[in-house]
Amino acid sequence: MIPKKLAERKVRLLKLDRALKKLFPKAQIELNYGNPLELLIAVQLSAQSTDKQVNKITEKLFKKYRTLDDYVAADPREFEQDIFASGFYRAKTKNILRAVKMTQQEYGGVVPNTIVELLRLPGVARKTATVVLKEAYGIVAGITVDTHVIRFVQRYNLSDFKDAVRIEKDLMRLVPKKEWGYITHRIIHYGRYLAPARVYDTSKDPLVKIYPRAAKRFRA
Repeated sequence: MIPKKLAERKVRLLKLDRALKKLFPKAQIELNYGNPLELLIAVQLSAQSTDKQVNKITEKLFKKYRTLDDYVAADPREFEQDIFASGFYRAKTKNILRAVKMTQQEYGGVVPNTIVELLRLPGVARKTATVVLKEAYGIVAGITVDTHVIRFVQRYNLSDFKDAVRIEKDLMRLVPKKEWGYITHRIIHYGRYLAPARVYDTSKDPLVKIYPRAAKRFRA
């Protein structure tokens, strides 16, 4: 990113985030969980699913499986049925059950609190790792980039890339470090409750007024 473009995008994102703070001053994670292990599982289940759907699943799941040992001893076929509604249930079952076994065998039964260790767990990429670190341990290791964030970045011309890893690197240059752990929640709320992926009335979107090209260039 050339210096001029970097400077322009910093100013734009600052204005956009000010508006987001007014719209969603208390934005926070909407997945329900009671401990780091439950958070890890909930985030893994949320891939290609909605937080609302995952919360319905985990309401029963977390009552059935209360400890790490419960997950380690889980029957894969039965677990598949337990999380069926989340989609991609076979792959998620395989990753989650492998992850809990690794947590038991290599991390003393405690979900790790470093990015390097978390990324070793099956099914855990940077998105899941950064969420677990921030929400479970208060550790900010980067900016969580999900589909809402990718769409936001493209809509408001904040990066030249489309993949999450490169977008995160760009955002880390644009966003003050003190905001890294919070801006994602505001963007997710924006995409979830005001600016969905489908066509909507952009005339009522205060962020589009900041960057009018968003209404012309993107349908959503």
